[in-house]
Amino acid sequence: VQLQASGGGLVQTGDSLRLSCVGSGPILGTYDMAWFRQAPGKEREFIAGIKWDGIGEYYSESVKGRFTISRNNARNTLYLQMNSLKPEDTAIYYCAAGDYSPPSPPTDFRFWGQGTQVTVSS
Repeated sequence: VQLQASGGGLVQTGDSLRLSCVGSGPILGTYDMAWFRQAPGKEREFIAGIKWDGIGEYYSESVKGRFTISRNNARNTLYLQMNSLKPEDTAIYYCAAGDYSPPSPPTDFRFWGQGTQVTVSS
């Protein structure tokens, strides 16, 4: 599985962005998927996950209520709608595919995209 993330950019506080992650190779719809992010000097952070069939969404407290994860298996695409962006959302955002069974921690993602930069100015 190869993943290609896109949609990042430079925005202002309060703006919205939608990230996309297109998969190629084996059918993406068989994998659970997630978005992670890594800010400068910080560890990579899980922010949102979605089960393979789209039923079941999971969010970190830092983005709950502002971000929405979704997927279109027919298009092999994962999305992250980000609203009410804050400067602390500035990071490189990565999509990932694998197995996710909350409440177990999200550690079994085997395939990763290259990341897309999101910068939120104050």
